[in-house]
Amino acid sequence: MIAKQVLYSGRVQGVGFRYSARQIASGYEVTGWVKNLPDGRVEMQVMAADGEELEGFLQEILDSNLGSLIREQETKSIPALTGVKGFTIVR
Repeated sequence: MIAKQVLYSGRVQGVGFRYSARQIASGYEVTGWVKNLPDGRVEMQVMAADGEELEGFLQEILDSNLGSLIREQETKSIPALTGVKGFTIVR
């Protein structure tokens, strides 16, 4: 499994970012979650068995209407997520 943490900054809260990310995720074989952070960023942790599947999902987020709202994206590899099913919004 390949897992990544992505921190998005820009106009990413209050615009349906998390819901759109969940909708995009439904078209990919990815598992993880997305949540708003107190500092105005959005954090996503996502994993897939296939690196191309994961990269395709992350690229589709950038290519969607969300891309124009993102000012900066920080991505780093993380250990595989445990106890996670599907792709969810964390509140």
